[in-house]
Order: sequence, then C-alpha cells, then structure tokens
Amino acid sequence: MVEEIGTTADGDLIINVGPQHPATHGVLHLVITLNGETIKKVEPHLGYIHRSIEKMCESLTYRQFIYVTSRMDYLSSHINNHACALCVEKGMQIEVPARAQVIRVLLDELTRIASHELWWGAMAMDLGAFTPFFHAFREREAINEIMEDTCGARLTMNYMVPGGVMQELHPDFQKKVKAFISLYKRKVDEYAELVTGNIIFQNRMKGVGYLSAADAISYGCSGPAARGSGVSCDVRKIYPYEIYDKLDFEEVLETGGDSFARYMVRIREMNQSIKIIEQLIDNIPEGDFQAKTKAVLKLPKGEFYTKVETARGEFGIYIVSEGGTTPYRIKFRSPGFSNLSALDHMARGSKLGDLVAMMGTLDLVIPDIDR
Repeated sequence: MVEEIGTTADGDLIINVGPQHPATHGVLHLVITLNGETIKKVEPHLGYIHRSIEKMCESLTYRQFIYVTSRMDYLSSHINNHACALCVEKGMQIEVPARAQVIRVLLDELTRIASHELWWGAMAMDLGAFTPFFHAFREREAINEIMEDTCGARLTMNYMVPGGVMQELHPDFQKKVKAFISLYKRKVDEYAELVTGNIIFQNRMKGVGYLSAADAISYGCSGPAARGSGVSCDVRKIYPYEIYDKLDFEEVLETGGDSFARYMVRIREMNQSIKIIEQLIDNIPEGDFQAKTKAVLKLPKGEFYTKVETARGEFGIYIVSEGGTTPYRIKFRSPGFSNLSALDHMARGSKLGDLVAMMGTLDLVIPDIDR
C-alpha cells in the first residue's frame, strides 16, 4: 500500500499510498510528502476508475441514463436515481403520485442507513477493530433483503423511473421494514459499547483532521463532512423535495469539526432515518405507484438542475436539452469530489497514522469522485 518514490530538496520523503481497494476505500492514489511521520502535503491522483459516465449519458434516453448513476456512488444508488428522475420530472412537469413519493423516501432512507452501516463497520476496521464490521453487515443484510424483494437488486438499483417507481412494493415490504426497525433499535447500543464509547477509538478520532466551518464551505464540502463542522447544508431541509417538508426529523449538526464529530453525525443520522421511516411505514397512501407518461420522453429545450441529499452529501444533476430524446449535455455534482478536496488541508501537520481516520470520516466512494 505504501511505496517510497523519492525525496524533496529539503530532504522530505515522498511516498505513494494506494491505489489499492479496500485499503484506500477504492482505487484512490495519494502522493504524500512527509517530514518524518508528519504530513506536509497530500495530493490525490484520480482517474483510475473513470468511465466517462457523463459522456455516456448523452447517448442514452431519459429513461436509460438514470441507471448509469447507480454505478457512481453505488452505496447511494437509489438516491442518485431519485435525483435523475426528479430532474426529468422537473423538465417535463410530471406530477408524481403521492404513493410513489412515499415509497421513494422510504427507499432513500433505507439506502442512507445501509450506507452508514457499511461506513461504520469499515471505519472501525480501518482503525484496527474487526468485530464491528460483522455487526454492521448483520443489520445491513436485512436492508439488502428488502431491496432485493423490492427491485431485484442489492446494490445497483433500477427502481426509480420518471413519474414514480418501476413496480409495486413487495407484499412483505412493510413487515420486513418493521422487523428491521426492531432489529436496529435492539442493536444500536452495541455500536456505542463496541466503538463510540471506546477510549482507544476516541483517542484516535478526537482532535484529528480538524476542519473549520469556514474551510468546509470554502472547499465545497457537503453532507456529514460539512455538518460535522456545524455547517447547515442538508438538502432535505433547506431545499426539500418530495415529502421531506412534511416530515418530522432533525438536521444533525456537530460543532467539533474533527473526525469524531463527523463520526457522530453519521451515527445520529441513522437514528433520524429510522424516525422518518417510522412516520411513513404505516402511512403509505393508496393509489398509483407511477404517473402515466409517454414511452419515449423528450425534455423541452432548456437547462434543468436538481439536487438531493445522498449518504455522502449533495448530489446534483444538470441537464442541457435540445428538445430531443437524449440529453445534449449532462453534468453531475458528486459530493465525494468536493469532500476529498479538503483532505490535504485537514491532514497537514498530522501524523501519517491519522490519515486513515480522516479518510474514513470523509466516507469516500471512489467511483463517485472519478465518474
């Protein structure tokens, strides 16, 4: 994972870290300048998993391009698909049935919990604790089974469509979601006992990777990476979409600005997602799960932008349409790219051993950054 590649004129050591998965949470390559074990500079080198997704989308129809985004932030695939569907609906002025809106939000929040569960297990394993990884996957597996019943996939989904969702919910959906909520509430105290309250874990996290609110804004950070510095940026609250403005939940903020603060934001966000799901699971409206739309969709000529809150932050989609069946141009605003840009600032002056904690609390998904 670590390879020496040279020295500077000042005698500082230059090393490669990565690109190896899962050691760097994907094929991330960092060129790090060290004075002893103190980090002087971190340069991320990207592009190892770049697939030119934005260019590919220009040759796909408005129904087809949505599912390419499942392969970007694959841990937020439902939410990415949701953003694309919302942008098409905005351009075509499609009114989504109430039932479909509730189903979408339920799946978004289950996706958020599943993503945070994987992050929590991997975060602990990065710092040397192997057991939490198995605990995290135990709860996440219950969500994966719900996803598999609902849309036939466990990771890269094909369920959100312009106008609603592709098909009706599985008959056991509500029963399995309630069973998951019960499971999560029984097990959440184990998270605190195993990791959060562990003094070794706290010593590795507190005061490490400090990012002020001003710097988080300056670097364009969003999601838990910014909210751990006290920056209010939850798209669900500030620019609500679907039915989020009708739900009772809190935007989770921590003011510590360090790795432990970012950790606590995600832990508390899972509880807020459970709160949202509990409000909706017994109140799914009757009616259509999809609005009636034409088989071939054409966006009117113009420019359209929509953003949503993924598990990693603000995901935006910008479409330029010439009035045809495919986009003229598409640009994705992925949260991981901006969050990674703050790593050099956070890491300078820290020890090399602390870099893993900082990277873990940014919750990097490399295909989301490379696209």
